[in-house]
Amino acid sequence: MWTDKHRGIRMSQQELLCKNSCGYYGNPAWQGYCSKCWRDRARPPGAHPQDSRPSSDGTPVTFSKFEEKKNIEKGRRIYTMRRLFWGSPSSPKPGSAEIHSNVLKAYQSLEPGDFPGFLKILRSPPSQRLQSRCTAFLNTMEAYHDLPVQKQSDLVQDFYQSFSAHFSDLPEPQVHQVMEHLEKLIMTRLHKWVFCHDSCDDEQRDLTLQRRIRSLNWVTPEMLDVPFPDRKSGVTGDPFLLAITAIIEVDAKRAPQDKLACVSKCCHHIFEALALSNSEPANADDFLSALVYVLLKANPPRLHSNMQYIIRFGLPHSLMAGESGYFFTNLSCAVAFIEKLDGPSLNLSPEEFEGYMLHQRAPSTGHRRKHVAKSTQHLLEELKARQESMDQDMDALSTQLHQWMETVTAQLDQTTATFALVQKEICAQAQHFPNAEERSRTSSAQTDC
Repeated sequence: MWTDKHRGIRMSQQELLCKNSCGYYGNPAWQGYCSKCWRDRARPPGAHPQDSRPSSDGTPVTFSKFEEKKNIEKGRRIYTMRRLFWGSPSSPKPGSAEIHSNVLKAYQSLEPGDFPGFLKILRSPPSQRLQSRCTAFLNTMEAYHDLPVQKQSDLVQDFYQSFSAHFSDLPEPQVHQVMEHLEKLIMTRLHKWVFCHDSCDDEQRDLTLQRRIRSLNWVTPEMLDVPFPDRKSGVTGDPFLLAITAIIEVDAKRAPQDKLACVSKCCHHIFEALALSNSEPANADDFLSALVYVLLKANPPRLHSNMQYIIRFGLPHSLMAGESGYFFTNLSCAVAFIEKLDGPSLNLSPEEFEGYMLHQRAPSTGHRRKHVAKSTQHLLEELKARQESMDQDMDALSTQLHQWMETVTAQLDQTTATFALVQKEICAQAQHFPNAEERSRTSSAQTDC
């Protein structure tokens, strides 16, 4: 259990929720708000989501006086862009309701994770309109890839919202499933344009965070109070190795949901490792401290950029609620803890912490030696117990072998004696046999006469 000095890493369930009390998970990147509340606060008063879309000449629409003077000239172009992304508000064509119903049935029959099936339905003739919108949106986003990353994020999120409106008649879980397929389609293609964009400082933040984690390589599991399995459990090596591997794999994925899947996989492996250490279910403090340890051990590449990529272009429901939202919120808290890590957080004085940071002290060596000595002592005790057990087994085997040899010897002696008696009887019978044969012949001759 954590002492009172470990306040820096303790996070209650209430602290993980949005500051606006909407019931969803917040995030340090949004100053404690969920994505929806954060976007509502960041959006200018009276502005609509479409206000951040680019005009056809490549200049973002702003609220400056210069842009207001050009509203009439750009009105037609903006209207064309909206029609391109979200369709015309004209009345539906005859038979469109039936086509829409058939399209919904096709999407409703999708199995979870069946991305090839989603592409097949999207390319079918009934979904031609949706496919055209996706294609137009992708081409436009690539054409305006030099827009600020926040503008690109707004465009993608608005497109998600507009696309999901076509499936409002489906149950919410199925809508989420369709949107996850759409997100994978859109962001796999846009990844090279929007990830670690030049308009933000993600690359510099990555280097800063990487140097920070590298400078904390002296932090030991004991300092973080991370429970490790006992040697008697039979676990060898680092029980968090699978979690470390999973969090490193985040950078290799393109779609935000795939990156979130790696985060969830990492957290599941952490809970599995904690289950080997505790007889009781792991609590939130143990999980968060273990997650900090995993990050310090893994030092994942481009961690800040990957987290920002998920925040900007991931589906809101994946981050605001559910298992993935909880795990990602804890990941953000763990990164924030690492960035602000100080002596009291590790139960150290400021002087000790500074000495470790300047490599004037080496707590990891002392802890490692203590851990090695303890492991060696346990190994010696285990070998001694095995040797004693082997000696006992050898004594028992020697006793059994001696008893067997005595039994065999007695049986041989008895068999030899019996054989000698039988042999004497055979010899005695052999001596009397010729006299009996002679008498038999004499009797036969007399009878012939």
